[in-house]
Amino acid sequence: MTQVTRTAIRFSANPERVIARYLTLHGPHRVLHICERIARFSEAEVDTMLADARRQFGERHRHLDAAFERNYQRAVETLAQPPTDFSANRRLLLGACLTMEYSTQSAALFNPSIVPHPDQSGLEPGTLRFIMSLRATGEGHISSIEFRTGTVNQAGLIHLDEADRYATSSEKDWRKTYTRAFVRHRLAYFPHTDEGLLEQLPDEFDLQQATRLLNELTATSPVDPAVQTTRKAILTMLDTNYDVVTDADAPLHERLIFPNAKGESKGMEDVRFVKFRDDDGAERYYSSYTAYDGETIKTQLMETTDFVRFSVRTLYGDAVQDKGMALFPEKINGQYAMISRQGGEYINIMFSDDLYVWNHVQTLLEPVFPWEVVQLGNCGSPLKTDQGWLLLTHGVGPVRRYVISAVLLDLNDPTRVLARLPEPLIYPLESEREGYVPNVVYTCGWLDHGDLIIIPYAMSDSACGIITVSKQELLHDLLTAPAL
Repeated sequence: MTQVTRTAIRFSANPERVIARYLTLHGPHRVLHICERIARFSEAEVDTMLADARRQFGERHRHLDAAFERNYQRAVETLAQPPTDFSANRRLLLGACLTMEYSTQSAALFNPSIVPHPDQSGLEPGTLRFIMSLRATGEGHISSIEFRTGTVNQAGLIHLDEADRYATSSEKDWRKTYTRAFVRHRLAYFPHTDEGLLEQLPDEFDLQQATRLLNELTATSPVDPAVQTTRKAILTMLDTNYDVVTDADAPLHERLIFPNAKGESKGMEDVRFVKFRDDDGAERYYSSYTAYDGETIKTQLMETTDFVRFSVRTLYGDAVQDKGMALFPEKINGQYAMISRQGGEYINIMFSDDLYVWNHVQTLLEPVFPWEVVQLGNCGSPLKTDQGWLLLTHGVGPVRRYVISAVLLDLNDPTRVLARLPEPLIYPLESEREGYVPNVVYTCGWLDHGDLIIIPYAMSDSACGIITVSKQELLHDLLTAPAL
């Protein structure tokens, strides 16, 4: 049986990691009233109040004044007549009054994935630098994406870099432009829409321009259902297809990707990163995640080359249902390949010529063993080996106990299951059973390093650790497992 080695590395949620978010107040009059109150203060009173805010919160944020200014700008956008005579400090005070601290990890830190770092410079031979992504959950059960970095050397010694308390949230790129062709391609997946409305937009536009134009164009057609449906579809599409920029000067562990769209306002869940090699040899990172707005879910695909700027795109098509999708690290027979979980209980596989459109799906694995009788799912993208594609799975059994196992798929035809372990590879120890969600071990990705496979994993959604296994041992156990 494959030996599972739990390393001494263990880390949990840190409620001290806070970001300076905009304080949304209900009612259009609230910001106006705060402006009026601040306008009545003398300049000396304003200076004292701002100095006090800086004293209380300055050490908790790297760029506090920048957050105040950003939130001031957002606030005045809601006003019909923004103040024109506010001094620089009065502006910052208004921004401070419309700022709230949000603890990104106050509830949980869990479900990691792991990929090689794009920067492998300055390392000893045989050492690999990696990036670990994590799902952080805070107030209101809103999930965001955080990162940790570390190295693993030739002997298999893993070092996780220290992470300080600072967190810097990402910013949506409001200057991003879209083309009519981009929107038209996706509008086909929204029923009962009228492409004529799209033709009235310019060839290229940004989100704010599109919003203004669409509102003007539909203001005179309030009773035309097709026009209103099309307007909503286009704005929904532009909302969840966006670019986001993080602080390139901040260490990666400080960069936080917080929900930037209405369609994911309640969370970005269970990101699964994979390093992808294209046909031309170019490498980039993709990650699927589940966007949740409190009522519905969408599968989003994030792309980056440097972990500074990210492009986020929504997946469309008949096969894009449910959650838990994981992209293969390369094309297979000229097509993209994706592991998925339609229906909530089976592992499925999909192929497509278009990375963002998936229409065909087939069942790959159904529950067979007692420990997966409730449901099956993937634990991230497959790893390529000489023997086949290694795929980690999660199984749910009685009393919602989650375990992790593995299967082997054919290299050229991954719809063929070559073998599956008859027992769990990883299960929750007694010391790992208690937490935010009890009796769960879970991961969203693993790392190949020589004969070593590195598996970061979450324990009952309350702490994370790292497990290592021998790739050759695991392959041997799979290839000698009883045939099903």
